[in-house]
Amino acid sequence: MIRGLLIGLVMVGLSGCVTDGIVQDTSREAAKRVVTPIMVDKFPGRNTEAYSNCVIDNATTDEIFSLAKAAVTGVDQSTVNTVIGISTRGDTLKCFVRAEIGTGLG
Repeated sequence: MIRGLLIGLVMVGLSGCVTDGIVQDTSREAAKRVVTPIMVDKFPGRNTEAYSNCVIDNATTDEIFSLAKAAVTGVDQSTVNTVIGISTRGDTLKCFVRAEIGTGLG
């Protein structure tokens, strides 16, 4: 009986993780669709695919959700400001450098 209860609790817990993971993955994908054109505009000729990944990887959960929302409602200056803000963070800049080194500093 106790074993069955424990197994049930574990299954419920795991299903929550799976659902959270799907929501996060979907939100990240939507956010990336917003970030990539901004990267193309702000960093022409650079490795914008990698830059977009850097921005997404260094965004907070709230920023990811905000950017994902812009995929539905449209990009405005606030969206661009969010991307620029994330782009100026130390870890994001380091990621940009790694992206450039990986492409031979184009």
